[in-house]
Amino acid sequence: MKKTKQIEKNAKTVNRYLNSKLKGNPKRLYDAAGHLIANGGKRLRPHMAIKSCQVLKGKTSNAMPAASAVEMIHNFSLVHDDIMDNDEMRHGVPTVHKKFGMSIAILAGDVLFSKAFQVIADSRLSANATAQLVSRLSKACVDICEGQLLDVKMAEERKIPSQTEYIAMIGKKTAALFDVSCAMGAICATNKTTDISNLSSFGRNLGIAFQITDDLIGVMGDPKITKKPVGNDLREGKKSLPILMAIRLAKGNDKKIILKSFGNPKISRKDLGKSVEVIRSLGIEQDVRKQALKYAEKAKKSLTKYSGPAKIELISLLDFVVKRNL
Repeated sequence: MKKTKQIEKNAKTVNRYLNSKLKGNPKRLYDAAGHLIANGGKRLRPHMAIKSCQVLKGKTSNAMPAASAVEMIHNFSLVHDDIMDNDEMRHGVPTVHKKFGMSIAILAGDVLFSKAFQVIADSRLSANATAQLVSRLSKACVDICEGQLLDVKMAEERKIPSQTEYIAMIGKKTAALFDVSCAMGAICATNKTTDISNLSSFGRNLGIAFQITDDLIGVMGDPKITKKPVGNDLREGKKSLPILMAIRLAKGNDKKIILKSFGNPKISRKDLGKSVEVIRSLGIEQDVRKQALKYAEKAKKSLTKYSGPAKIELISLLDFVVKRNL
């Protein structure tokens, strides 16, 4: 079975579990909580939790509450991110606050956050495993909030951050949830700290590789695939790795063209297109993919001691993440 087919198969199982947990009254609140879940998403993080459990010979059923919890936290963060960024569309549908209103959107995010911990508490795992899952997931939630604020501060400041600062930010904002997905999957299978640490490391490095690639797509991606306007991140002034590299590499008029579009919401589509073409001409894609590949290799090394089909599927996931088309 191809890797995308396996992801889709796990996604259907996770979706059924999520739908069973996101029911209640008032119905509109739960409709809002499940809105983004019902309208897209690959369920990549739950897939990683399930496969991490299987790598260590654990039962898929044991990992399902943890897998669903990380997806709830992921969607909680999306709801609140969209509110902060005032985004109107996600997955090709209106964002939660645009469809249901600001008050319901905030409450829907809170429901997703609370339900994540409820499904873990209601699982049939040992008290020790349950405590570890709660501890890991709560720490990841704090990391995500800290990373989000670091991202906001970077956008507000005039100075261009270093690559080290950028990696530290995405390590919290994005990679923390990949990290905890794998760690929680491992906890559902074993209490060995070395195994949990290895899977945690795999998730963290995969998460960094994922975000680096995602940022590349955010600058030069095909709108038909991304469902966002070309150069969207450039216009919004996001200080992502490809944009940082482009600003540092560009000279003379090329640099002026990029800076004209950077953080300029009123830039014309034509001028924005020129900026993207300049960035393409600098060979940014190759350099950025090299950086993503570096973290993918680190992730791969974390799984050296393991074998079996679940390991193969996790390794193939690295290729899927790093080689995503623009």
